[in-house]
Amino acid sequence: MDLSTLNDRQKEAVEWTDGPILVLAGAGSGKTRVLTTKLAYLVNEKGVNPYNILAITFTNKAAKEMKERAFKMLGNDAYQMQISTFHSLGLLLIRENYDKLGFDKNFTILDSDDSLTIIKKILKDMNLDPKVYNPRGIRNKISSAKNELMDSNYYSRFANSEYEEIVLEVFRKYEKKVLKNNSMDFDDLLLLPIKLFKKYPEVLEKYQERFKYILVDEYQDTNEAQYILIKMLSAKYKNVCVVGDLDQSIYGFRGANFRNILNFEKDYPDAKVVLLEENYRSTGNILNVANDIIKHNKQRKEKKLWTKNDDGPKIKYHRTYDEKDEANYVMEEIKKLIINGESKANIAVLYRTNAQSRNMEEALLRENIPYKVVGSFYFYNRKEIKDLISYLKLIYNSNDDVSLMRVINVPKRQIGPKTIENLATKALDKGVSLYETIDGGKELEFKKLIERLKKESENISLTELVELILTESGIRKELESTKTIDAEIRLENLEEFKSITKNFEENNGVISLEEFLLEISLVSDMEEHKNNTDVVTLMTIHSAKGLEFDHVFIIGLEEGLFPHSNCLDSPEEIEEERRLCYVAVTRARKTLTLVNARRRMLYGNTNSNPPSRFISEISDEYLDKDIKDDIKFKKEEMIDNNIEYCVGDHVIHDIYGEGVIVAIGSVLSIAFSHPYGIKKIMKGHKSIRKV
Repeated sequence: MDLSTLNDRQKEAVEWTDGPILVLAGAGSGKTRVLTTKLAYLVNEKGVNPYNILAITFTNKAAKEMKERAFKMLGNDAYQMQISTFHSLGLLLIRENYDKLGFDKNFTILDSDDSLTIIKKILKDMNLDPKVYNPRGIRNKISSAKNELMDSNYYSRFANSEYEEIVLEVFRKYEKKVLKNNSMDFDDLLLLPIKLFKKYPEVLEKYQERFKYILVDEYQDTNEAQYILIKMLSAKYKNVCVVGDLDQSIYGFRGANFRNILNFEKDYPDAKVVLLEENYRSTGNILNVANDIIKHNKQRKEKKLWTKNDDGPKIKYHRTYDEKDEANYVMEEIKKLIINGESKANIAVLYRTNAQSRNMEEALLRENIPYKVVGSFYFYNRKEIKDLISYLKLIYNSNDDVSLMRVINVPKRQIGPKTIENLATKALDKGVSLYETIDGGKELEFKKLIERLKKESENISLTELVELILTESGIRKELESTKTIDAEIRLENLEEFKSITKNFEENNGVISLEEFLLEISLVSDMEEHKNNTDVVTLMTIHSAKGLEFDHVFIIGLEEGLFPHSNCLDSPEEIEEERRLCYVAVTRARKTLTLVNARRRMLYGNTNSNPPSRFISEISDEYLDKDIKDDIKFKKEEMIDNNIEYCVGDHVIHDIYGEGVIVAIGSVLSIAFSHPYGIKKIMKGHKSIRKV
């Protein structure tokens, strides 16, 4: 078999077939080629029966790609191999041994929604308030426990609070219910095979004989259950090849344990270790930056990426005034690339949190540069943002039936489709809006909420109104109690909406809900180029794993944002943030630009954060810095908080002329002459001055 296309280290990894081997594969070092070539080598050169080979990866997409590559090398022999995800392997083992696990042949597998339905029913039967004991939060706790190989009996050791005792009771009832229904959930696909092997050693031995050669991709991302499953299956022959990169372990929040790859040599003392350090993707300077950053992590195995590629240009580091300036700078750089003939599909903007996409989206939309947001919806198209805007529309115009129907049951208020249908029928008969027909039931409570918000909106700013909606409606409480990554992202996006209102207030002074709704409708309704494949990519760094682009911009490199504020007190979590930065840097093939801001409005709050520590970890010789202190910024401070006002004070406005202050809340209500009438204006805004 011709291995001449492989470099020496890759060839070494392929040819080692007897005994355990750890392949530490750096970013862009050709690990997929090594894995698939090794599959073919085992069959063609070592005479291994394809039926005796197990290859595991993490996603269905990766497994499909591996199967296709194996088929090109081996033809139909590839179909005899077990090339699959961990969960697909678990399902195979359960199908072949369902009776030993106490199931009938026609067992069913519950998806996450099915599990949630069961947990909701259990909570209802226990008369527990789902707002206090959030079903999704409890489901996630049960799932995490299972992935740590805990059943309810084992979990009872950790139930040391009233809340945990309730979770334990739900866990026990959930287990009984699932078993009684001849069902299992997704987590059981990993947990049950381990139980099977522990209870029936002869069954374990059967599969050890079948899977004499085991290959595992992305080993740094394995959780406890996956780790134990592989350890049990490989215990007899120890022909196990694991491929991974500790420096790219970024899924700790999902239960991945990077120590599994660190401990491989302890588990297999005679293991061979091969380092794949030659990178085929990036320029020399990009790799120098990656190496500079990651070497500051203590919990890693020494590895240094290098390449035969040119050094390429230095890495640009640009420090902007604020988040708007940051987005405009990146947009202008993207325009230059496009003018020079670069494909938009080869350009990516990476960021730490979903909420950061908004300013980039608006900057690109203004210049009509097509883009796509990977792993998320466009900011204004996200469900939670649409819900919030619907509340604002309903406060502005209670006859807006579309907005009412969208949020009358958001968050859940036990107002079902039948109730809404009855309201619609009544409204049609009377020729009025849905809102006007409401006169009782849970829907009346909702109407009273809107009336309260309407009244409050008369004397508060837009930002305060948004805060009030999130609190009074129960939206924030529901998301906080859900305790999922998705809920955290939704909450971040809602908090980021306050940055939009604050910018609107600071730039315009006038706080008119009508004008604000018109303003955001112009942005949110713009064409989003959904059908165009030649588009700039916007994505979080977590979503970028495994991808590569010619030109990469990493924005928001500030302490508290990247590394994230949630991680600053934990050395281990800082190391994961650093690995995340390493992943971001190594996505770039030709050019890399690092950007941050002196001050940033995020989630409605303006902070001045120092540059990310990751910038200071890079040697100056690799950076082209643009951080001059004498930059003159166009933006001026818009608000003077030191000015005091009284009812009756006369003021002059830049546009509306002379007026009189008629009310003071958190904002000023000023009466101007016809045709302007009463306007709400931020205190101390530069557009007004006292006479």
